[in-house]
Amino acid sequence: MTRGRARARWLSAVLASSALLASGCSGGIDPQQLPGVYRNDDGGRIELSADGTFSATRVTTSEGAGPADFGGSWDYEDPGTSDDFVYLGVEDGGLGATGGIQLYVEDQDTLYFQLDPDGPGTQTYDRAD
Repeated sequence: MTRGRARARWLSAVLASSALLASGCSGGIDPQQLPGVYRNDDGGRIELSADGTFSATRVTTSEGAGPADFGGSWDYEDPGTSDDFVYLGVEDGGLGATGGIQLYVEDQDTLYFQLDPDGPGTQTYDRAD
């Protein structure tokens, strides 16, 4: 193979990879669009406020636990190596000894808890506003 042909193939591979990476980023989450009210079919409600606070009503966060009401602060996390999530910093002991929990982001309008780290997402909350 000639040097020019090898260079052309290398350039094509680089451009194709760049296009693939750019297209994967285009569907990303805009954290500024996350504030709003999310509800589930069991009557649970989570409100993420633009000022970085949240309130949760009738939300179940662990297997076997009943619904709880709690609040605190929230922050969007994009670890790059796993699913994006909203970290809920629970204040005033709203969940006993738990200081914070992860609320995963499926898309701009759907959040969910994953109660079993090895299982599927559970407790899905859809944008209500």
